Amino acid sequence: MKEKHAHHEHDHSHHDHDHDHHDHDHHGHSHQGHGHGHAHEPPQSFNAAFAIAVTLNLAFTIFQIVYAFLANSMSLLADAAHNFGDVFGLVLAWGASWLLTLPARKRYSYGFKRTTILAALVNAVILVATSALITFESVYKFFHLSEVNGSIVIIVAAIGIVINGGTALLFMKGAHDDLNIKGAFLHLMGDALISFGVVVTGILITLTGKMWLDPLAGLIIVTIILWGTWGLMRDSVRLILDAIPHHIDHHGVEHFLKTLPGVDAVHDLHIWGLSTKEIALTAHLIMPSSNLTDADYEKINLTLKKQFRIDHATIQVETGSKEFPCVRSETC
Repeated sequence: MKEKHAHHEHDHSHHDHDHDHHDHDHHGHSHQGHGHGHAHEPPQSFNAAFAIAVTLNLAFTIFQIVYAFLANSMSLLADAAHNFGDVFGLVLAWGASWLLTLPARKRYSYGFKRTTILAALVNAVILVATSALITFESVYKFFHLSEVNGSIVIIVAAIGIVINGGTALLFMKGAHDDLNIKGAFLHLMGDALISFGVVVTGILITLTGKMWLDPLAGLIIVTIILWGTWGLMRDSVRLILDAIPHHIDHHGVEHFLKTLPGVDAVHDLHIWGLSTKEIALTAHLIMPSSNLTDADYEKINLTLKKQFRIDHATIQVETGSKEFPCVRSETC
C-alpha cells in the first residue's frame, strides 16, 4: 500500500527561480503526499534608514535633554525621555531587521526571522515603561509648579517635529507589511506628534503664563503613547504565541483549501508568523480518490501567496483510510 505520510527529517535546499511578472520566488515539492511551498520576497534593507534615524534622534535627544533643564520644562524633558526610549527601540529594530537577512542554518532552519517579533514586543514594552515615567513626573509637577521658559520649549520641540517626522518617512514604505518596521515608523511619527503638542504647550504657556499646562501636556503625551502602542503590543504578543496574524483571512484560506478539486475535508490547519513579515501554513487535506501533482502544488502556493499573503505552505495529502487514520485529525 502506498504510504500517505512521511514522518522523516529531510533537508530542503532552496533554489530561487526568477519570474518576470512576480515580485517573489516560488517553488513547490511533493514528497509522498506532502507539498512544501515557499514564496520568498528578498528582505528589503532598511540599514540606511535606521542609521540616519538613530544618529539624528540620538543627537537630538541629548540636545533636548540639555535645553529641557535650561527651560525647566517637564513636557520637554518627558518628550526627551520618550525620544531616548525610541532610539533604544530603533537600535533593537535595526538589529532584528539585519538578522532577518541572514541565511538559514542547519539548526536554525528558518534563520533568525523571529527576532523581529521579539524586537517589536520590546519596543512596545519600552513605550509603556516610558509612559509610566512620564505619568509620575507629570503628576509630581502638578503639585510643584515652577517657571517654564516657553520660548525654548517652542524652538526645541519644533526642531523635534522636523527630525522625527523626516526620519519616519524613511520607514513609511515598509510599515505596511512588516510589524518591526511598523514599530519604528509608529515610534517616530508618535514623537513628531508629541513634539507638535509640546510646541502648542509652549505657545500657550507664553501667552497665558499658566505653568500647569506643562504637566498637563505630559499626561496628554502618555495617552497618545498608550493609544498608539496598544495595537503594536497586541500584534506582537499574538505572533509570539503563534496566533493567526490579524491581517490573515483564515476562514478564506480554509474555504480555498476545502474547495480544491478532490478535497473532501481539511484538518490540522495552522497559520502563524515566522517573522513580523513572513507567514507560514501547514494543513492536512483528505483526498480519497486523487492526489496533487507538482503543478497543483505550484498553483496552490501561488494563490496562497498572492491572495492570502502566506509565504511558506506545507501540505499533507491523505486518503482518509480507516485502517491508517491520521492521529492529528482527532486532536484538531
